Amino acid sequence: MDFSLQSHASFLGRSINDLPTPALVISKPTLERNIKQLLQDVQDLEISFRPHVKTLKSIEVTRKMLANGLHRKIVASTVCEIRGAMPLVKEGILDECLYGIPIYPSVLPQLTELAKSIKISLMLDNEQHVDVLEQYARSSGTAAPWPVFIKVDVGSRRAGVETTSSALERLVARVEASGAASLEGFYCHGGHSYGCRTRDEAVEVLRAEMDGVVSASRYLDLERDGTRRVVVSIGSTPTAHVVKALRKELPGYLELELHAGNYPAHDLQQVSTGLVGEPEQAVRVLAEVCSVYPERNEALVNAGTVALSKETSAVPGFGYVAGRPNWSVVRMSQEHGILGLGGSKKQEKVEDVFRVGDKVTLYCQHSCITAAAFHVYYVVDEEDIVRETWVPWKGW
Repeated sequence: MDFSLQSHASFLGRSINDLPTPALVISKPTLERNIKQLLQDVQDLEISFRPHVKTLKSIEVTRKMLANGLHRKIVASTVCEIRGAMPLVKEGILDECLYGIPIYPSVLPQLTELAKSIKISLMLDNEQHVDVLEQYARSSGTAAPWPVFIKVDVGSRRAGVETTSSALERLVARVEASGAASLEGFYCHGGHSYGCRTRDEAVEVLRAEMDGVVSASRYLDLERDGTRRVVVSIGSTPTAHVVKALRKELPGYLELELHAGNYPAHDLQQVSTGLVGEPEQAVRVLAEVCSVYPERNEALVNAGTVALSKETSAVPGFGYVAGRPNWSVVRMSQEHGILGLGGSKKQEKVEDVFRVGDKVTLYCQHSCITAAAFHVYYVVDEEDIVRETWVPWKGW
């Protein structure tokens, strides 16, 4: 068992320098400011909001993202995340969850059971998904259609049907004709927005998202029901920060929903977009210096690939030392991280900076993957004193 799971409560009221390493540290003031900012943007725009719970995967953070019930629906990438959020249904602040992976047969029995307590919507991007739902309806005796979103690919090339493909029109028609599915709307994720470096670039990605879902909606027979409202769910953390720019361009028959997941935490990928600053990163990894190598001007820390992931961005390295940004994790193996100056022109000597036993905090490249490596989150105040410990949902 992870040591933190056995002992985390014993560190309440203590400095992060007392924590076992490696450890994941969350600045609660920073996290709450990040959440407050996006919720304020959503309120100002008077649009619907669906937070994605994939980043910090915990009941405490999800409750804050929902603003204690002001917003009442989430998107989740795993069944484990849905199960973890179920106490919020009992609290009366969560009503609906979109399962954010294109549907596959083996998960339907689990989602059916969960749907007894919470509205579950599904994601489709292929006519075969309609076959799966119809076959499941016949084999299980299910009569009610599943609420579904069609996922549209607007450039990220991860999941979704391309707006220029004839398959999109066929899929819309197939869903509309099926008794096993009821179309709620269209969903897209501009994952390639993480390559943006300016607000204008983020606006262009958001414009592509908006154009994609609006184009998809035109395949609906809106004249059949003049009062019909269709949800278009767009967003990612970078584009969520610029959604105001395109709000007025949405056709009246569409209801705009914003989704975002990483925004409470942020990370170096977000910083590299230029849309958030270093102080807005709520997540750090506490590591310990295990050795120092003056001959190559490097140091060893006990946070490697498993703790940090091998994600990268325009920010060099796999993470860098908070307060000493010239020093980054330049190489890694499974449990070893190598601190070096990388491309920095500043020629500090490692022996003047680090000693064995020093505790360092590292900003990570991708907080979603990094957080998934840890069994406990140590939640600190402005003085880096542990005030709470949160246990995230683990597994699939």
